[in-house]
Formats: sequence, C-alpha cells, structure tokens
Amino acid sequence: MKKLLFLLMFTAISACKNDTKQASDSTDLKELKGEFVYLADAAVLQTSQEIYGVIINEKMHELDDMVKPYKKEDTDMVPVSIKGKIIPKPEGEEGWDYRVEIVEILGVSKPTESTNNVIKLGE
Repeated sequence: MKKLLFLLMFTAISACKNDTKQASDSTDLKELKGEFVYLADAAVLQTSQEIYGVIINEKMHELDDMVKPYKKEDTDMVPVSIKGKIIPKPEGEEGWDYRVEIVEILGVSKPTESTNNVIKLGE
C-alpha cells in the first residue's frame, strides 16, 4: 500500500513539473512590433528599442510572403507584429546581439510615409 501511495505521489509530482515546464516555455515568447525586411539570406526586425536578426525558417518565409504586397522596393521595411523567442547571439559570431525565432504572426500593416524611412541616392 505504501509503495502504491508513493508511486501515485511521484506520478503527480512529475506531472506538475511537466506542466510547469510547458507553461514556462510559452512564457518565453515575447510579442514584438517593429519593421521587418528580408533580403537574400538575411532578415531583420527593428523595434523601437532593439534590432533583431530573424532566424530564417518556415514562419519567417510565411511573414515575408505576407509583407511582399506592401513593398515598393526590395529594401522597404514593413510594420509587423509577431510572437517570438528571443535568443542571444552565440559568442564569436557576427550580427545583432539578439535573434528572434518567429513562432506566431500576429499581423502585418501597410507602411506609412513616416514609417518607411528609405534613403535613396542618385535620384
């Protein structure tokens, strides 16, 4: 009987630990709003406080497809809202201090003249 009680308690505690870990994983996600651009093999999300390198994956390509209708030039940045996981840049690598892995796309907005600050030379 004691062994059965111990086994039930151990199972309950293990289940609670797994629930806590899953809950903390979902809280690692941050909602970010900023301007997104993807060129060749580099993607960037610029918020009002930070610039993130965007991890190139299926969600990033999905976001790129969503912003294309709003771009006049390849270099145009488009306002977006995403949920993502922020990851520090590995030591010794070049690039922005932080990367973001897009987990969910919350929205895409049409750029306004004040948000699309592109400097063109030679025109």
